[in-house]
Amino acid sequence: MLSLLVKNEKERRAYGYIIRLTLPIVIQNIFNSAVSSADVIMLNAVGQDAISAVSLASQYSNILLTIFVGLGSGVSMLSSQYWGKKDVLTIERVQNIAFRFTLSASLIFALPSLFFPQVMMGFYTSDSHLIALGSSYLRILGMSHLFWGISETYFYTLRSIEKVKICTAVNIFTFLLNISLNALLIFGFLGLPKMGVAGVALATAISRFIQFILCIIISHKEKYISLNLRKLGEKHPLLMHDFIHLSLPALGNCLIWGVAFSIYTAIMGHISSDLVAANSIVTVVRNFGAVFCYAVAGSTGIYIGKDLGAGKLKEAEEDSRRALILVMITGILGGFIIFLITPLVLQLTDLSSQASLYLKSMLYINCIYIMGGALNGTLINGIFRAGGDSRFGLICDIIDMWVYAVPLGLFAAFVWKLPPLLVYLLLCTDEFVKLPWVWKLIKVKNG
Repeated sequence: MLSLLVKNEKERRAYGYIIRLTLPIVIQNIFNSAVSSADVIMLNAVGQDAISAVSLASQYSNILLTIFVGLGSGVSMLSSQYWGKKDVLTIERVQNIAFRFTLSASLIFALPSLFFPQVMMGFYTSDSHLIALGSSYLRILGMSHLFWGISETYFYTLRSIEKVKICTAVNIFTFLLNISLNALLIFGFLGLPKMGVAGVALATAISRFIQFILCIIISHKEKYISLNLRKLGEKHPLLMHDFIHLSLPALGNCLIWGVAFSIYTAIMGHISSDLVAANSIVTVVRNFGAVFCYAVAGSTGIYIGKDLGAGKLKEAEEDSRRALILVMITGILGGFIIFLITPLVLQLTDLSSQASLYLKSMLYINCIYIMGGALNGTLINGIFRAGGDSRFGLICDIIDMWVYAVPLGLFAAFVWKLPPLLVYLLLCTDEFVKLPWVWKLIKVKNG
């Protein structure tokens, strides 16, 4: 399909470069999704309540991850442009500024997870059994947040200087470790205690700590970018201003989006535990179907930022067009993948009959839904942010999610009391409501 769009050798080389940068991120995304998949598959043997409890409890990790993504966007936007100038020292300073924010955010989430997990779970469900299961998960996982934040920020820095392969290698190792620990701790193999839901949390916490240690080793051995926490106190006012100027709108955008998705889950949690269990599996399948889309969106900011840092404005515009073509192709393929594997997913999952009914319909809805998310993600998180415009996404998501989608979901579920599947379908219109405005802006910028 792509070969039909390649007009000449220059186009071929450009697409080749984009794909080479994207493929390691694809592999990394596959392994990141595989971790969640392994949790769901293994917990499927424990029971539906275990799946639902972990799905609800992990919402806090998802929100924290959106903070890391927002701060990482600031790292990518600044670092990729300084990489175009080969200014490594400034990139390290940008990274250290980001570390201050990620460590603060990690601590904010870690403390309540350790001391008030029942209160945190009560936001998502009133089911006492799910609250008890989820609390054990939160309490253990909270210990890993600080290590996780440092590793994620370091990976964003490495990707921005095109060192994506080493990030992929570390994630593959971490995935394999997590899977092995999951098997040992969930089911109690090799004489270890059978921990169930708590075993999933402990496996993740140990894996994140080992990942952090690997980042330190890479920093000292490879000499790409130094990971030196002793330099956190250094002051660079101009860089701090630039980082805040670029990161805060991106961070706000990610939080607006992430918290809204968390509210979606809370709505489902208060409607039905069957709906929550189905949604946890749908999320895993959707992430697998969209790995190519997310990779294109993730790599777009890197290579466009590099073009802009080197003063190649024409090349940046052409690369933006190529990224949109690639993400549309991958969006179609991703939806087709979800459609094809839906019967297999239904066969492999051990859910109640009602949850299985929800699961089937929700998977088919997501065959279309991922296209809207892929296009918006590439435009807002990739192209616009690479050009320094992180404000549009913030404003767009405030209106789309908090003026439209969240109120619509709350009214549909608790005022109009619509059927659960219809509530879910209405929530999935969020990406398509904002798409016309996003598309209009890209035409204006290119016009």
